[in-house]
Amino acid sequence: MSYSYKTTIIYGSFLLCLIFTACKRNKKIDVSNIPVDVKIARFDNDFDQLRTKPLTPHITLLQNKYGLFYQDFIERIIKIGSTADTNYYKNLRDVFAGKAYTDLKHDVDAAFPSLTKQNTELTDAFRRIKYYYPQKHLPKVYAYFSGFQTQTSIGDGYVGIGLDLFLGADSRFYPALVESFPHYISRRFTPDNITPRVVEVIAREDMFPEDDKDNSLLSKMIYNGKILYFMDQTMPDVPDSTKIGYTDKQVKWCKEFKGSIWGYFLEENLLYETDFQKIQKYLNEAPFTPGIGDNNESAPKLAIWTGWQIVKQYMDKHPNITLPQLMADRDAQKILNESKYRPKNGGE
Repeated sequence: MSYSYKTTIIYGSFLLCLIFTACKRNKKIDVSNIPVDVKIARFDNDFDQLRTKPLTPHITLLQNKYGLFYQDFIERIIKIGSTADTNYYKNLRDVFAGKAYTDLKHDVDAAFPSLTKQNTELTDAFRRIKYYYPQKHLPKVYAYFSGFQTQTSIGDGYVGIGLDLFLGADSRFYPALVESFPHYISRRFTPDNITPRVVEVIAREDMFPEDDKDNSLLSKMIYNGKILYFMDQTMPDVPDSTKIGYTDKQVKWCKEFKGSIWGYFLEENLLYETDFQKIQKYLNEAPFTPGIGDNNESAPKLAIWTGWQIVKQYMDKHPNITLPQLMADRDAQKILNESKYRPKNGGE
């Protein structure tokens, strides 16, 4: 009798411990004392000075200040030549002389007279990254505009923000770019997307690059789900819709039909499919997912959304697992099995 009682007490204490740990995970962590302060460098303003100043000495100043980023910007982002010689100077002068540059600079300056809000947001996100990964060397952050070439870029020690692709969904420039950026993509070109896209590119391209050998749909679901969960933990105030790039209506649709979505993947035997031609429509950007839902109301990227829900449920069921442990775990099958993901339609 006493043994049974003692077991009950231990089991009850274990449950309380799990509940406490889960509550602690869901509680917003105070990171105000972590010594990280982000100040986005306005490369766009410094670069503009080449328009009126002698090129050679000022380029030297930019190279000293921005290091490899200057070379990457010239050669890989705006692609006007090699910095190994001065032949690109003519192309540089042509850029500054064009009306397109003047018009774009005008709108960038109007939309972003300062980046105070983004500095604050990125400071909080970077502190949270540092909280989970104390040894992580965080990149410098540079802002530029590139004639709609690159929204975010990442290189040796830096991450770059293409401000011209965050001007706001109603920017006068985006309708003319519809072939490259359909409305379902350009509607997300807003200032509120800057911090999520910076954190996402750091996660995907720097900290947790996808393994090329993980080519099954399940592996890609769990990988993308972990990236979004990482974003949950490092940007707790950012809406889910912004993190994944959905409208509020698409988030609602996914929650309403989550059982049907999961059932579809199972019935079509898609989880272990490795033919990218067959699975890409569940991973890629699109206005909706063909073949699922009525009247084209379905959300896109349903495998990514579902992977996110699996990872969240897995972590809820395993409150002792840390974020670094999750991100290092490449066993997608184990995460699925131990999540016990059996969703039903409707509600949360």
